[in-house]
Amino acid sequence: MKATDFGLPDEETLRSYRIWDSYFTPSHGHPGPDGKSRLIAEIERSMRAIEIAKFEKLCFFPHVGIGTTGDPDFESLVQKKPDLVLEPIKRWPDLLFGMIQLNANDVTASKNALDRWIGDGPMRGVYFPGGGPGALPCSHENVPPLIEKIAELGGVIMQHTWLVTGGKPGPGISTPTELAELAAKFPNQEFICAHAGGEWEKGIRAVRDSPNILIETSGFDATAGFIEMAVRELGADRIIFGSHLPSRSLGTELSKVTAAEIDEEDKRLILGKNFPKLLGENG
Repeated sequence: MKATDFGLPDEETLRSYRIWDSYFTPSHGHPGPDGKSRLIAEIERSMRAIEIAKFEKLCFFPHVGIGTTGDPDFESLVQKKPDLVLEPIKRWPDLLFGMIQLNANDVTASKNALDRWIGDGPMRGVYFPGGGPGALPCSHENVPPLIEKIAELGGVIMQHTWLVTGGKPGPGISTPTELAELAAKFPNQEFICAHAGGEWEKGIRAVRDSPNILIETSGFDATAGFIEMAVRELGADRIIFGSHLPSRSLGTELSKVTAAEIDEEDKRLILGKNFPKLLGENG
């Protein structure tokens, strides 16, 4: 099958976008008992979609043994064999890179992980989850000390955010408003608001006046007007693409951008320029 079979642009156009995916989630909940089997299997399962879309790079969020899975056997295994974390990058070095999942409930372990995985490399930043045993809202007092450490190490921050009608869907969830309040305390640190908050109209408005927050596009059903509003309110340079593969549809997530009624150059910024720039890459 070709990209056009999914309602996507042709191969040449997709390749010209030089797409960097900021939200690749193979085995996002748990990598498996040996730390790699399920993770590797889900990456392999995603490869056809990655090839169809002509992605250049994808960022995934590995667990690093600091209590983010709730599985003591796995956590112990990774502490003993930390190189398991690197298996996907070793296997696909030109395609994958990582941002570690942090556990804000354990500030000491998270700081040690930051030194180990960002200070010493090769991870490029962090992911603050919205669920699981590692999740705390970004308004929690444990979070600022971690932001200070991440800023010191030059890491990128992806914060899961979500809104539903009536408020928060869970105690560990962060809202775009909470992220805006946190970002105001760290004006020199850039943040990524994952999923634009879910209820994207509210999410976009919540971060509009926070120039150090970019929004990420994945995680909710495609709705007419999303990207157009985001470009109008934030500017195309504050939007980055995420696929949410393999748990979301390639056609749905990519078409949010490729089918939007915006300039081609804005599409190029969103799909292939803004995220590399955030990471200090040329893209």
